[in-house]
Amino acid sequence: MDSSGKPSTAQVLLLTTSSALTAVFYSVYRRRTTTVARLKGAKKVSIDQDLKNILTEAPGKCVPYAVIEGVVRSVKETLNSQFVDNCKGVIERLTLKEKKMVWNRTTHLWNESEKVIHQRTNTVPFDLASHDMAMAATIRVIRPLDSSELDLETTYENFHPTVQSLTNVIGHFISGERPKGIHETEEMLRLGESVTGVGELVLDNNLVKLQPPKQGLRYFLSRLNYDSLVEKQQSSVRVWRVLTAVFGVVASTTLLFILWKKWVYHRQRRKEKNVLEEFKEHQRKRMRKLNVEEASVSPSACTVCLSRERCCVFLECGHVCACDQCYQALPEPKKCPICRATIERVVPLYNS
Repeated sequence: MDSSGKPSTAQVLLLTTSSALTAVFYSVYRRRTTTVARLKGAKKVSIDQDLKNILTEAPGKCVPYAVIEGVVRSVKETLNSQFVDNCKGVIERLTLKEKKMVWNRTTHLWNESEKVIHQRTNTVPFDLASHDMAMAATIRVIRPLDSSELDLETTYENFHPTVQSLTNVIGHFISGERPKGIHETEEMLRLGESVTGVGELVLDNNLVKLQPPKQGLRYFLSRLNYDSLVEKQQSSVRVWRVLTAVFGVVASTTLLFILWKKWVYHRQRRKEKNVLEEFKEHQRKRMRKLNVEEASVSPSACTVCLSRERCCVFLECGHVCACDQCYQALPEPKKCPICRATIERVVPLYNS
């Protein structure tokens, strides 16, 4: 807070940033809370012979939000791992990441950085079947890449370090970037993997499908079981709640501090104004007592003796209201005759 009563730039920046972050975190927290509530309210459906009968009797042959736990089975073809023998799946993701060290000019430290330079995802149609091999009922999974929790198993990973010459090393130090190498990974959703799917369950031409839900609900395909999936989402809710609370407290504290400082500033200004009015009234009474006309007193006359010129600047209040003789005559601790502030030091005033 500066002398004019306005908050400082740092205070305004802190208030603005913390308020904006609080709003963003609260929005995410509300969405995650809604997701958990909808996830807990989703209907659990078993993959058995009664599945089609349940959907036939449901309105529109559809369960808007259902939980399915089953085993991955291929429809026709499968994907073979490019690096691991006898490893088959229905989703394969190949990723190449460039890892490098970047010089931070602020902290003067080398920080590790990575960037995806190539990624390809291959899929084939697949079903979720019952854990009981005797059950023939299956559910076709539609648009699996749209799911929020597509949890794939890392089947292969390798790091290819960059070979550097002396010239390259010198050049990298000058540019502020030091390549470390390429990180190559293969992730797959393998056959026989237990998967929990949460989405819209529909019966379409005698085929049961699990597809992305409507009404803004989240689509899940996860290798976690249902209870673990719910717990993971609840943990995320707790994290966003804590972040919202922390930044909300910062924003509220900053706002209260600014308001309190403005209140203190305005109270001090009112006090100074009242003291000045009292001083002027006391001066007028004194002039009447001394039978001195107010017009005959010089504007630069000492406010104590009304005869000598003012020649002292009182700090820290800044008032110029007394001559040197009257200042010397003030009792200890010396205080400004106008505002009663303690006089820390005196600066002589020279009138030319």
